[in-house]
Amino acid sequence: MASLPARSRYSLSSRLTLALLALGANAQAAEPSDSKPVAAVTQGKPLLSLHPGSARPGDPVMVAVRGMAGMPTGTLAGRPLRFFAWGDGFLAVTGLPVELAPGSAMVHVVAPSHASGAPVELAGTLEVVEPGYPSRELKVSSKYVEPPASVKARLAADKRAFSEAFDQPFSPPHFAQNFVRPRQDRITAPFGDKRTFNGKLSGQHFGVDIDGDPGDPVMASNEGTVVMTRDNYAAGKTVLIHHGANLFTSYFHLSRIHVKKGAKVTQGQRIGEVGGTGRVTGPHLHWGVKADGKWVDGESLLRLDFFPTPPAMASGDTGGAAQQ
Repeated sequence: MASLPARSRYSLSSRLTLALLALGANAQAAEPSDSKPVAAVTQGKPLLSLHPGSARPGDPVMVAVRGMAGMPTGTLAGRPLRFFAWGDGFLAVTGLPVELAPGSAMVHVVAPSHASGAPVELAGTLEVVEPGYPSRELKVSSKYVEPPASVKARLAADKRAFSEAFDQPFSPPHFAQNFVRPRQDRITAPFGDKRTFNGKLSGQHFGVDIDGDPGDPVMASNEGTVVMTRDNYAAGKTVLIHHGANLFTSYFHLSRIHVKKGAKVTQGQRIGEVGGTGRVTGPHLHWGVKADGKWVDGESLLRLDFFPTPPAMASGDTGGAAQQ
């Protein structure tokens, strides 16, 4: 089948992703109103902060805690948080479900304090803003919408393979720098794009489609371990990378794969080439990000700073221990 013009290239795997694989364009989605950290506790220690201070459904969020003597536990919008030691405190990375209603999402954290060792409870509020995800109605051949019954077994095998790939032991981050795009080109379909195929709502697009020609290089967004290299029915030739902290990046519809399962990759390493494999109408890269079990917007992940610059010392502060 001939490729559609670049502006119309998109992935048709969203429906299969939702219903069968459990994977759950130029219009811009609404941006969060405030991307700066917001402290939920403003004086003394311990301290809880949210990054960003406001977010859309479908965005990744970091919850940072300082001044605690032990590993915290907590929830954001009712979902459990998994913390790890990070810098001079603890950090958890999670994803807001795309179906989360705008409003206030409560954060609750409990951990022993440095002062007494007794449990200390912290609370904060994350502003969840309207996402403004675009909608598109598309006319395509029925073969791209309804998979034939003959591929039922293959779809089931794909589903099992994805489930196994995402079932990784929890660990701190495997990376030492912030995330970057896997290639620099025009975004042809953003995350959250609501799609109607031939008049029937198919679901949302849980990735970022980046334009490209067959053979164009695809790079790893960050350091990590390859947990899948597989030719899937809907996603085509696929690479999944686990980055620790229950963060994964996915690379769909590749024409060629240059890494093997189990390989350690570095940021910017060539892991494959743009292609049109799987259920697509033209070559492009579908780049996905999964945070704590939820598909989130990769463009929002790029704005998270895992390695903020420490604040400058005040005049006369030597950084040494306080004098008694």
